[in-house]
Amino acid sequence: MKMRLFTTLTAGILLGCAAFGQTAAPAKPDERSYLFASFRGNGEDGLHLAYSRDGLQWTPLKGDKSFLPPMVGGKLMRDPCLIQGPDGIFHLVWTTKWGDKGFGIAHSAYLIQWSTQEIVPVMKNEPTARNCWAPEITWDPDGKQYAIYWATTFPDRFTETAKDGDDGWNHRIYSTTTKDFKLFTPTRLFYDPGFNVIDSTILRARDCYVMISKNETRHPPAKNLHLATSDKVTGPWSKATEPFSPKDLWVEGATALKIGQFWYVYFDAYATHRYGAMRTTDFKTWEDVSDKLAVPKGMRHGTVLAVKNDILDRLLKQE
Repeated sequence: MKMRLFTTLTAGILLGCAAFGQTAAPAKPDERSYLFASFRGNGEDGLHLAYSRDGLQWTPLKGDKSFLPPMVGGKLMRDPCLIQGPDGIFHLVWTTKWGDKGFGIAHSAYLIQWSTQEIVPVMKNEPTARNCWAPEITWDPDGKQYAIYWATTFPDRFTETAKDGDDGWNHRIYSTTTKDFKLFTPTRLFYDPGFNVIDSTILRARDCYVMISKNETRHPPAKNLHLATSDKVTGPWSKATEPFSPKDLWVEGATALKIGQFWYVYFDAYATHRYGAMRTTDFKTWEDVSDKLAVPKGMRHGTVLAVKNDILDRLLKQE
């Protein structure tokens, strides 16, 4: 049976994948701007937004004050994932508490006024589920639906890959889909790379999808980013690649943006309290451009997206 959720606003494996690239022609520089949705501290004050014209220099909006305070679950807004649907409506999902069994969701036309916040209780029927972390939402054009996926640990599952020192945390990625944000399909296992994994995010390459995830295992090789591929948003996913993030640097919360010929993959280098970025044209050869990156002070785990300039113009007036 599908889960039901009512809101005040709704929106009407393969390693053999060929070379990566963007399906649509890139927008002209004067047509698009970039937004970075993130949180501060422990997520107590809610959603923060920053903007950029080049993807490297990021300026906080509204004086780095919150655009949306958290009102549901544990009343935190960690790991916000923001996308714009094909109908132009923005959709936001986030972690509401370290130990909640659902994620928060809200919708907005211009990122200023928001629908009533709701909890999607995706793990309510799983008594041993410990958490529901870092949800991400991706439009699935094949199914004409939204795929939402997150990390959960079950202490009695995947015990064969549990590692000493991980304190019983042994995540896998789970998912649900929805067409209208009222009905949600039953939760299912989405991605099992054979190790403790969190913070997955999906992007569209030329003829397949790329999912970037964090290896959450404490022991080497650990706390790094790897890739998997699929010909559909909903999987199945290929075997994980070798890590591509900087060696010996603990990172998480990857998010990606296509600018010109490059894909930029941003990450939260949380152990050193800074942000970093890698860029690539083919997802095989990587360049560390962290020294060129400037983000608002205290920025933590978020997502990037391209928006039309009229959206940014409205946000700039909120200063």
